Amino acid sequence: MLAELKLQVRAARFTAQRRVNTELIRLYWGIGATILQRQGDEGWGSNVIGRLASDLRTEFPEMKGFSRANLFYMRRFAG
Repeated sequence: MLAELKLQVRAARFTAQRRVNTELIRLYWGIGATILQRQGDEGWGSNVIGRLASDLRTEFPEMKGFSRANLFYMRRFAG
């Protein structure tokens, strides 16, 4: 019985990790697409991306991945 429960726990953890990764990829693509659209519509320069990165890090300090460089990667990913 214990071996069976261990398998269930491992399978559930793996499924949860996959779902989290999928949602993070969607989030990063969405951020990149938004940046691309706004830059095209409003003529943003790259300084705005730096400010945006700073604002996102302040708002979500527990999350990693909102550096200026990563926002540029997200923009490239969405393009």
